[in-house]
Amino acid sequence: MVNHFPNHYELTRKDLMIKNIKSYHKDLEKEASPLAEKDESGKHLYLGKTSGCFLPLSLAFLDYNLFVEELRKSPSSTWIMKPCGKAQGKGIFLINKLSRIKKWSRNSRTSTFVAGNSGKEAYVISLYIDNPLLIGGKKFDLRLYVLVTSYRPLKCYM
Repeated sequence: MVNHFPNHYELTRKDLMIKNIKSYHKDLEKEASPLAEKDESGKHLYLGKTSGCFLPLSLAFLDYNLFVEELRKSPSSTWIMKPCGKAQGKGIFLINKLSRIKKWSRNSRTSTFVAGNSGKEAYVISLYIDNPLLIGGKKFDLRLYVLVTSYRPLKCYM
């Protein structure tokens, strides 16, 4: 018995999870699945018309030029920067101006635009959700424990 999936970091690291969700979404698009819908701007991934948005525009292993392009398209938007391998809100900050990210990059020992194996901390950046679902006025997350008894066929219990 094991208490972790092999290669679990493919889902637990922010950058790799985004990469895998986008890859899965591309597969759904190839199959013309209704689950492959996006919102009218093409930026938010949906799980069908009734399920709503589940992933705002997110850039893993940040492509600086793509980020600048998105920031210029909607200059009043706020973005959230998160280190890929940290938890509990450590290292997270909000930006809404390009000058802020340039200043942070100069003053930081980490580099914003690096791949995970470069020895420096990699970051992901996402559009900030201005009006998130709150419980008692506070953000929340769900910690779920899942028992997987078989991969083929997949059988799991929460």
